[in-house]
Amino acid sequence: MAVELLETLKDSITAYTGLSPTTFFTVVAVALAFYYVVSEFFGSSDHAHQQRPRDFEEQMQPLPPPVQLGEISEQELKEYDGSDSKKPLLMAIKGQIYDVSQSRMFYGPGGPYALFAGKDASRALAKMSFEEKDLTGDISGLGSFELEALQDWEYKFMSKYVKVGTIKQTVPVSDAAPNGESVESTDGEAKPAEAVASESAKPSEDGPSGSVVAETVDKSDGDVDKKD
Repeated sequence: MAVELLETLKDSITAYTGLSPTTFFTVVAVALAFYYVVSEFFGSSDHAHQQRPRDFEEQMQPLPPPVQLGEISEQELKEYDGSDSKKPLLMAIKGQIYDVSQSRMFYGPGGPYALFAGKDASRALAKMSFEEKDLTGDISGLGSFELEALQDWEYKFMSKYVKVGTIKQTVPVSDAAPNGESVESTDGEAKPAEAVASESAKPSEDGPSGSVVAETVDKSDGDVDKKD
């Protein structure tokens, strides 16, 4: 009975498709395999599309409000270069510090301007330089064109980012003692220079000096000569 059904099936395949049973089953197998591959491809693509919005939403989480730091040193500013994701991303221009966390794709790790983060990059921005020696706030010796470029950068930062502090300026200490400071006296005590000068002009407490006595004697002799 089974043999008769198989023969009938073969005859039906040949009659309706014009293909031999072997060719027919080969075509069916290839079609099923193609369907499986296509369904897997589009199924994984849909999963990827579902995953991407989730990742995008995580990246687009609202940033915390900028924290005012006040006056900090350049060494302290380096701690905000983006290496610590929990800290804001900061950058300075002409001593003014700005929070650039909203542009982390540019100034954060891996960004095109990442080397400017955590530094006062005034000179580098003015010269559009990426050299290590120009990553400084020293803008001495720049030309007018470079200063104008730096001014444009500063206006951009002022309008787009929040200022959160300033860089502490270091004042060089002079080796020379300023006028009016104390000078060391002979007895080891410090006395003001004005006091030393005034003391030198005072007469001795023991009486008039030798020059005054001599002058008095000379005048007395002159008076005696006149009387004679």
